[in-house]
Amino acid sequence: MKAKKIIAVLLLTTCCSLLGSGFTTNASGVTGPSDTDTTGPSDTGSTDTAGPSDTGASDDTQEVWPEAPEIIGGSAVLMEVNSGTVLYSKDGHKELYPASITKILTALLTIENSKMDQQVTFSYDSVHKTEGSSIWRDVDEVLTMEQCLYAMLLNSANECAYAAAECVGGTYENFVAMMNERARALGCENTNFVNPHGLTEEGHHTSSYDMALIAREAIKNDVFREMIGTRAYEIPPTNKHPDEITYLRNHQKMLFEGEEYYYEYCIGGKTGYTEAAGNTLVTFAEKDGMMLVCVVMQEKLPDHYVDTIALLDYGFANFRTINIAENMKTEKPGVAASEEFLPAPAFADIDDEAEIVLPKNAEFQDAKMEAVYENVSSDTAGTLQYTYAGQKVGAADIRKLETPVEQYPFEQKKEQKEEQKGEPEEAKKVVRINVWVIVLAVLGVVVVGAAAFGLYKLKDNFYLLRYKFHSRRKRDFREIVIKKKRRKRRR
Repeated sequence: MKAKKIIAVLLLTTCCSLLGSGFTTNASGVTGPSDTDTTGPSDTGSTDTAGPSDTGASDDTQEVWPEAPEIIGGSAVLMEVNSGTVLYSKDGHKELYPASITKILTALLTIENSKMDQQVTFSYDSVHKTEGSSIWRDVDEVLTMEQCLYAMLLNSANECAYAAAECVGGTYENFVAMMNERARALGCENTNFVNPHGLTEEGHHTSSYDMALIAREAIKNDVFREMIGTRAYEIPPTNKHPDEITYLRNHQKMLFEGEEYYYEYCIGGKTGYTEAAGNTLVTFAEKDGMMLVCVVMQEKLPDHYVDTIALLDYGFANFRTINIAENMKTEKPGVAASEEFLPAPAFADIDDEAEIVLPKNAEFQDAKMEAVYENVSSDTAGTLQYTYAGQKVGAADIRKLETPVEQYPFEQKKEQKEEQKGEPEEAKKVVRINVWVIVLAVLGVVVVGAAAFGLYKLKDNFYLLRYKFHSRRKRDFREIVIKKKRRKRRR
């Protein structure tokens, strides 16, 4: 098996070399931005409001990251959703109170672990241990899970988030544990949740970058995407409000045409506010096939809308997405093994949905590519990582294809020896007889015997024929001599 792994690595290296013709590969590894800039994941808390640093670019390639606008708020991240590329960051890893944007993760876990028609009964705690934003439910009131989700995402209802958490997690505490486990799985390093609604509590914090990771995961869910883009929703009469319809309206003002902060490409988002957190806002926008998520925190009204629009305009005006598989310089769509090394059909393929994000004046060939073999899985043989101007701009998994691979002779012999070692002594002494082999052997003997007998008879017949032939010649000769003598006598 070790031999297989070694060969797989060599094959991947060969393939990446072939695929990367025309690329400049970074053999020393991906170089991230410095600790003093505000470029993305490596941002460690700078107060600089510029975009990703240009200092990582070389004079030869002229790799330049577009200049970003200055924002008013304390922290922000602009991320491209498909690739996860950070286009802008200001104090992106600073731990801050999130307020109600916490409900993005609460909603995602609720959608994934419940049914929309599931009944939710409001407990005493869900009604009396929440304050602030609410739709004023009563103890023992019953809503469907779908109604709770719309209430928490559109009107930011804290009691609905609390009730949904109790229903999904079994207990309130268990649901909070689920939130932190999921956050860690998504790569959040500056996040710790202690409640599902976002009210200020000691130890409840996240960062703009971590919220972008959570939002990026949530928008992939079709139910979540539909809900956060819904402008209005109605909850029909309930057991506690039999004559009352509850009208909900989305708090994200960028969705409503005609309002001051309407944004044409906005597809939804989530607002938040507490006195400790200030205004927080997560916004999704899509244009020309590129989706961006913008997170701003520690803002004042209405600066969170002003900063969000400025960052979204910056992203759409300066960047574009490029499909990796479509731009690979190969004649075949698959990643084929080198025929000189090992004749074989294609054994791997590039993720056809993977993209990189580059400034609009840059080309695909300008990005640096590095093949990474760490953390491979049963489905992937490695990853191609791309950087530009010192920034991570995307990656593509090399996916293994279901192509049968022949076993090498030395591996077959090794497995045979291991099987023999594992057999008991009695099993080794057993003689296996194949009936067909015996039948064929007998037939072979009969055929050989018949052939030998035929040759023997043919030899006897040959001598007999030869004797008869010579005897006939002598008799004919005598008759000729006698005839000649008779003629002489007559004369």
